[in-house]
Amino acid sequence: MLSFFRANATYHNISLVLFFALLRLPFLWNEVPLLIPELSWMLVGEQMSRGFMLYRDVWDNVSPFSGMVYWTIDTLFGRSQLVYQIVAFAISLFQILYFNYVLRVRDALPERSYIPGAIYALFLNSSFDLATLSPTLMASTFLLLALGVVIKILERRQVTNEIFEMGLYIGIATLFYLPSALFMFWAFVALLFYTGATLRQHVLGFFGSVFPLLMVMLFFYLNDGVQNLNQNLLTSVFQVKQYALNDFSSLIISLFFPLILSSLGFMRMLANTRLVNYQSRVQQTMAIWFLVGLLLIPLMQYLAPMQFVPFFPVAAYFSTYYFQSFKKRWLAELIFLGAMGAILLVQYQGLLALDPQLTIGRLENLRARPAMLPKEISQKRILVIGENEGEYLNNFTATPYLNWDLARNDLENLNNFESVIHIYDNFRQDPPDYIIDKENIMPRLLNRVPALRKRYKPSPWKGVYERTD
Repeated sequence: MLSFFRANATYHNISLVLFFALLRLPFLWNEVPLLIPELSWMLVGEQMSRGFMLYRDVWDNVSPFSGMVYWTIDTLFGRSQLVYQIVAFAISLFQILYFNYVLRVRDALPERSYIPGAIYALFLNSSFDLATLSPTLMASTFLLLALGVVIKILERRQVTNEIFEMGLYIGIATLFYLPSALFMFWAFVALLFYTGATLRQHVLGFFGSVFPLLMVMLFFYLNDGVQNLNQNLLTSVFQVKQYALNDFSSLIISLFFPLILSSLGFMRMLANTRLVNYQSRVQQTMAIWFLVGLLLIPLMQYLAPMQFVPFFPVAAYFSTYYFQSFKKRWLAELIFLGAMGAILLVQYQGLLALDPQLTIGRLENLRARPAMLPKEISQKRILVIGENEGEYLNNFTATPYLNWDLARNDLENLNNFESVIHIYDNFRQDPPDYIIDKENIMPRLLNRVPALRKRYKPSPWKGVYERTD
């Protein structure tokens, strides 16, 4: 298969499309598990399509441009996992073709081929959750565009006003996934070490990266939402995360082969003397990308392969060199086919549960499962006080308190008069039909807000309160 993609022929762009489509074929006739983050994105889109403003009226820490995409999808198609997968497929295809184009046209590797795109396509199938429309996938598109600009600059060693374009791409990526802002540091270091960029040009690149952020800040300022933006997005990134051991095991197994192949490629590249100076600069720039990417990990809300999409360009770059460096091409073919088989086996195990006894790649902690609710609570507007474990699968969200980690600021702070006023206003604006109280907060809340005590009463089901009017 590698021999097929070695040929430097334009028609191989179609081959990459077909190759990626074949890798995703199992998704057509099998139901893909809905993940809790995916359900949360859909709920954000639903609330925004009802006219509620993100952060001010919908408390969630999804980045603003991602929220706009989910809002658009809900407005046009409603709550549709299939549409998420179709859009994600299109974005993934663009990344594959663009990544291969940049490395091939710019001679970033000693050999021109379509192998980088094939490996990138394979890595995007390391786990079934990579098929959904995650903020990291959308942000990675613009990080790749920024990478294309940087490689172009490294090739010429001449910095022009394109540096503003590079900064703009990173700024847009940040608005899709906030931790992407760390790649501003990557761009600064790469241009500082490997180009003759002046201070004015660095400032121009920095302005390009912050310009879209300033525009978003201005929008929220004009709509009286800056405080909510700061509370629900900016500060939430630095909250302490708690990960389950099962998250680590599934993640390591899913990303094992991309990590091993890229590490072998990096070590071979270090020992290689055939690289020209320009290619060495690209290699070091990609290594810096990886180091900066490591800083993303503590900022991740949860551990899943879809959170590691920004690492795939680096992994595909070094893995490509690893396979191109073999003198015995049949050995490279054998290793590639073995790695592909193992990667797809992990993906299919997670998607199809080939062995029901194994939890490898299944992301059990992130799956949204129907909650044990009474049959009367279906297609209702509800509020879940506590972690969402699937209660919203057959219901709709009410009040801004979608994300429990953010909702704590009000609901667990009932001694604060301002929080009580917020809660009352939010209930009055978007009242839920039922409240599922997992944290035993409702008794205190009803005592603190007599107006709510008149509208809600305990139901026959434990921990559930129903609206009386």
